[in-house]
Amino acid sequence: MSRDLVPDAGLWFRVEGGSAVSGVRRAAERLGGQLELGEQRVGDLAIVAAELTSNLVKHAREGAVLVRPARRAGRAGVELVAIDSGPGMADLTLSSRDGHSTVGTLGIGLGAITRQASWFDGYSRPGRGTALAVQIWSGPLPQPSWAAGLTRPITGEQTSGDGWAVRVADGRHQVLVCDGLGHGPLAAVATEAATAAFRAAPAVPPGAVVQHLHRAMSHTRGAALAVAELDAPAGVLRYAGLGNIAAAVVAEGERRRGLVSLPGIAGHQRPVVREYEYPFGPAATLVMHSDGVVDRWELADYPGLGGRSPLVIAATLLRDAGTRRDDAGVLVARAQP
Repeated sequence: MSRDLVPDAGLWFRVEGGSAVSGVRRAAERLGGQLELGEQRVGDLAIVAAELTSNLVKHAREGAVLVRPARRAGRAGVELVAIDSGPGMADLTLSSRDGHSTVGTLGIGLGAITRQASWFDGYSRPGRGTALAVQIWSGPLPQPSWAAGLTRPITGEQTSGDGWAVRVADGRHQVLVCDGLGHGPLAAVATEAATAAFRAAPAVPPGAVVQHLHRAMSHTRGAALAVAELDAPAGVLRYAGLGNIAAAVVAEGERRRGLVSLPGIAGHQRPVVREYEYPFGPAATLVMHSDGVVDRWELADYPGLGGRSPLVIAATLLRDAGTRRDDAGVLVARAQP
């Protein structure tokens, strides 16, 4: 891939000073041109990228921005995700209005973002930081996604060995989280093989999908992975996992219920694959992540987060539970009625 192209996994930028603003803006403009959004929307995208990053420079600690493609229903847009561990905001809606400021500035940053964006969502708590997600599309906004994920490479690497994918196959709403063994390009190759095989797999239950992925990955170093199927009409979640992929069903205000992954490496030897079934009501949320995310989070510790989009939930958990000493990946999904 050309260095000028932004990969589907996106590019992460640490925001440690004013110089980050131009870097994020240029990457966003490059991606908008790559996806042929049109001159006007690329201009809007540049405003959003600059304002989003400038807000982190002014107000945040440990800020980071992800720039990546958003793909849905055969269309492509640009997605930006910003996370920080700064002072947070008591009222994100109020802070998004033009003229509102907490530091004596004009207070137009978030207002400019929401005006230009096709879609915007966020979560913030005083003393806990902020997670913001923005999408820019050319034309009408596609149907909101029922699942979203984020990955971040280990410090010092450009590519992550963690990955995720979503599909609807003959009415089956299925998701995949994969952690290629090790780090760097070879781990990424294993995960790319898994995600490609997942998208092309027959429309079968998760256990059979995992067996399919195992066979398709025999030429790679292998991976830990898990596949889940959200069956809203039946009110159940079907799950099959191998290795260190953590997964839980959570609901607002309740403690999570962990799902079972068996020992094994997809692509190596012949692992034992079992599929488990769990209750999954209309208010439930599925969270899956690699072992690069510390498994001590509780959604109940984030009042109101369960009502935000899957992408903002994933961003918040990655910010607080993701480690820099490993590739990290999080996926969040909800059942579709």
